[in-house]
Amino acid sequence: MTMISRRHLLAATAALPLAGLAAGRAAAQPARLGIPTADFRRVKLGDFEVTTLLAGTRTVPDPQTIFGMNASAEDFATASRMANIPVDAAQFFFTPTLVNTGAELVLFDTGLNAAGITAALAAAGRTPEEIDVVVLTHMHGDHIGGLAGEDGSATFPNARYVTGAVEYDHWAGTGNEGFEAKVRPLAEKMEMVSGGAAVTAGIESMEAFGHTPGHMVYRLESGGQDLIIAADFANHYVWSLAYPDWEVRFDMDKSAAAATRRKLLAMMAADKLPFIGYHMPFPAIGYVGDDRDGRFRYEPMSYQLMM
Repeated sequence: MTMISRRHLLAATAALPLAGLAAGRAAAQPARLGIPTADFRRVKLGDFEVTTLLAGTRTVPDPQTIFGMNASAEDFATASRMANIPVDAAQFFFTPTLVNTGAELVLFDTGLNAAGITAALAAAGRTPEEIDVVVLTHMHGDHIGGLAGEDGSATFPNARYVTGAVEYDHWAGTGNEGFEAKVRPLAEKMEMVSGGAAVTAGIESMEAFGHTPGHMVYRLESGGQDLIIAADFANHYVWSLAYPDWEVRFDMDKSAAAATRRKLLAMMAADKLPFIGYHMPFPAIGYVGDDRDGRFRYEPMSYQLMM
């Protein structure tokens, strides 16, 4: 006959509610909430407020059909593993930038569609009606898509528009559907610029051809601080920065795009200039490190532009 002491009986009885609680927890598992994304990030550049706006994001399979097209599959896989990113998928970000100069609100690029840029602006406390200037770095669909709604009405009714003359002339002659629907109706409100033009006080255009025939970037300067709105000169923070000669499907002139990439990366690394890359990981603000072997690295902003 097995004898059970009073002490063992009390211990076993006390454990019963805990066991029941554990069973209840197992039966009612917490709901998954999904991966959140911030819609904007605001930083300080001298007297300017600079806000990056996440107007869309998506996962894209088979990234070597887009990046590193002239690299071997082995080299592409090795580069990806070294950066701890997948070989078989990439995350795309679409990031217009809003600059408050103190006198005007200047929006660089407009995202994939009107709904995306409007929602991102709303999250940042702004409305499309407040925008004074819309600058188009180039005219790929993910940069001009938010210019008008599905009904064709202008998203930014009170804005003037600025774009590169070479870029406009190229697309005006192609019969491109997106250009005809989104850009041409605004032609009378559009100022065509070349490199070295002042968009407004503290914002200057820079030619960065290659990604498209007239692709432009813009240099901001306020209070002795500078920043480059770099658009699509580099489309990925690893496959474009560490391997600037790797071909990108969306670069229309691949050799010119590679030369532009190297020139801008070298300048930003030497001058320690922050930049905003339209497709960099959100919030899309970072610096360029020089690895001294013809490669560069992306250094995400931490707190440099908060102070």
